Amino acid sequence: MKVLLIEHTPNPEKVIASAAKLCYSPVGVEEIMTGLDEKKTESFVKKLLDLGHESPLEHVSFTFAVEGVSRVLTHQLVRHRIASYSQQSQRYVKLDAFEYIVPPAIAKNPEALSLFEAAMAADQKTYDDLTAMLQASYLQQYLEEGHPEKRAESMAEKSAIEDARFVFPNACETKIVVTMNARSLLNFFNHRCCNRAQWEIRGLAVEMLKLVKQEAPLLFAGAGPKCVSGPCPEGNMTCGKIKEVREFFADL
Repeated sequence: MKVLLIEHTPNPEKVIASAAKLCYSPVGVEEIMTGLDEKKTESFVKKLLDLGHESPLEHVSFTFAVEGVSRVLTHQLVRHRIASYSQQSQRYVKLDAFEYIVPPAIAKNPEALSLFEAAMAADQKTYDDLTAMLQASYLQQYLEEGHPEKRAESMAEKSAIEDARFVFPNACETKIVVTMNARSLLNFFNHRCCNRAQWEIRGLAVEMLKLVKQEAPLLFAGAGPKCVSGPCPEGNMTCGKIKEVREFFADL
């Protein structure tokens, strides 16, 4: 897994503080950035977090580029709907040798790993065979419709892989660009940094949290699963490791 923070709102904490200042002070728009030194910025941000007044956090955003993750992960990721996503398309990108993600439990079991790798190889062969069959059929169709040969070949390949991709597994590696505002990120970390989250998306959430902490340490100081700053909300399904979890995120 590779996670990069490729862009973010400049001076994110100061932008949030300026929005808060407008909410709580009798100032005009030309004055909201005036006098916002480090101390006052910290005061506004802490006040917002303590009060749970989170709407000003939506004024800053962070954009991540992610690769080396599975479609299992991205199917979960896009459930976080207040965000923007751009994912590599299997409809337009032909995968002559698709990469795949191996779950740790399978990787450490030789017999399971052998079975898993055989399944991945079979998927690749089926994809290749289907692509060749469908491409020939589509090419004939497009030539008969009167399309120029080069155009017909391009159209045939695109149509073929659009259908052949159905054989690819959830393990298939993918790449995605994700943009979330700070409020959405805090919610994302609440849910996906939890020990009960699926292992792969938890790994992504932790890497994203490390990156945003470097750019906005005050804003994300208490970020992580909900048990970092309060009781575990999982009830009987708790992991039972609240002390270890709090220590981990304190040192992150």
